[in-house]
Amino acid sequence: MRAAVLLLPLAFALAACDQMREQPRYDAFEKARLFPNGQVNQLPPDGTVAQEDAAWQAAETTRPPMTPALLARGQARYRIACVQCHGEAGDGDGVVVSRGFPRPPAFASPQVRALSSAQVVDVIARGCGAMYPHADRVAPADRWAIAAYVQALQLSQGAPTASLPAEDRAQLEAIHAR
Repeated sequence: MRAAVLLLPLAFALAACDQMREQPRYDAFEKARLFPNGQVNQLPPDGTVAQEDAAWQAAETTRPPMTPALLARGQARYRIACVQCHGEAGDGDGVVVSRGFPRPPAFASPQVRALSSAQVVDVIARGCGAMYPHADRVAPADRWAIAAYVQALQLSQGAPTASLPAEDRAQLEAIHAR
């Protein structure tokens, strides 16, 4: 009797497996009332990228030329995808950090300054440390734009005050005098 009680759930599980095998489905090229055009085979949605797409791979590995438009795009994408953790100036003081998330290294730190733009793109795509990968959220061209913007932030933070135009130096000195 005890064995029958133990085998009863197994019998139900096996019966359920058979029902899964016998589910209704469509075969390729069959007519289907499910879709408005009546066809089972459908085109992929707009923006879908085929695996091993040569243009996509080229965008991942080829650095675009540095232009003001690239930097502007990088700043816009940085504000969307990066500022939450890295902060507006790349100091690692984003709002996520203020809520207890681990602080990322500042872009001005020697370890981050040593990274090439290709390495920054790789970190954006694959993640590093507590940073999760953004390959599915940030397109390859935008990764390069963000990397260019990060390098611009690094240059701006390491620029000597003497190299600034007189007008900007005066404005900076007025801020520090407060």
